[in-house]
Amino acid sequence: MRVVIAEDSVLLREGLTRLLTDRGHEVVAGVGDGEALIKTITELHDQGALPDVVVADVRMPPTHTDEGVRAAVQLRKAHPQLGVLVLSQYVEERYATELLAGSSRGVGYLLKDRVAEVREFVDAVVRVAQGGTALDPEVVAQLLGRSRKQDVLAGLTPREREVLGLMAEGRTNSAIARQLVVSDGAVEKHVSNIFLKLGLSQSDGDHRRVLAVLTYLNS
Repeated sequence: MRVVIAEDSVLLREGLTRLLTDRGHEVVAGVGDGEALIKTITELHDQGALPDVVVADVRMPPTHTDEGVRAAVQLRKAHPQLGVLVLSQYVEERYATELLAGSSRGVGYLLKDRVAEVREFVDAVVRVAQGGTALDPEVVAQLLGRSRKQDVLAGLTPREREVLGLMAEGRTNSAIARQLVVSDGAVEKHVSNIFLKLGLSQSDGDHRRVLAVLTYLNS
């Protein structure tokens, strides 16, 4: 896996680099601001060496507000095949929904505290690089709390909401089954019910899972 890291804290940037390289991944570049990130990705793309994933801080210089996430959104539009995982100190719903507005494929949003859980963090980076989704449980919990107030999900049972929340974290049916200590068949039934209640027909094919997650996040 080839990674570019965008983080203005040199200490954290070097730490992330060490975590990934120690596990056999290649960090091809490390930058400290959004402008440098976009320039680096553009140059790598022109060389035919686009990385698999970018790991970027939400807040970077010069204003330390939303430079990182704005660069991430711009890169996702320019390079849809590029995985983007953003890191944030706190749950910021606006940034999470902005990042996920186009598609949840190859996207992640984690709190920085999650980096300390090394295996989970590296697994999340790999999942995003492979086109999956990685959302911090804290982000999902906050978005779920908001979504419970919305009519669009009112028809879901508490268990179905829980399954949908785990889907939003990027979990597979098997992983959800292990988390909830139920059978794969039970999870499949819950997922089918979610699709039915959200009005997602079989004609939507494999996109139904993405559409369900986006419905959940945008509600």
